[in-house]
Amino acid sequence: MSIGEMLAATVPMARTLNLDFLETSPERAVVSLPDQGEYHNHVGGPHAGAMFTLGESASGAIVLAAFGDQLSRAVPLAVSAEISYKKLAMGAVTATATLGRPAAEVVAQLDAGERPEFPVTIAIQRADGAVTGEMTVIWTLRPNG
Repeated sequence: MSIGEMLAATVPMARTLNLDFLETSPERAVVSLPDQGEYHNHVGGPHAGAMFTLGESASGAIVLAAFGDQLSRAVPLAVSAEISYKKLAMGAVTATATLGRPAAEVVAQLDAGERPEFPVTIAIQRADGAVTGEMTVIWTLRPNG
């Protein structure tokens, strides 16, 4: 089962919004939100909450791809998130997430007995390529026990 399939199967909001996990690797995660009238806002585009969920889901996908091998000793948790809505989003939108620190640095902190924090940056774009939103989610790997 791919990370995208796992998230779609285990995260109810991903299923509810019909998120499509297009690419998931330790370097990049790309997730799309189809154009669905039931999740539109008052101007006919995707609701801000749906776009937030899209971005957070893309960040979770890259975290699992980059640190899935650490799950036996640490739990990934979102610490905080910030989003900026830049342009009107209409139609389907896609979120592209990237790690803000090298994964090896984060794992080295975990190896040193620390609880590392690291940013994941997300760009949300509409079909014409215009960036409609930018988001940063700060994640941690909380050691087990």
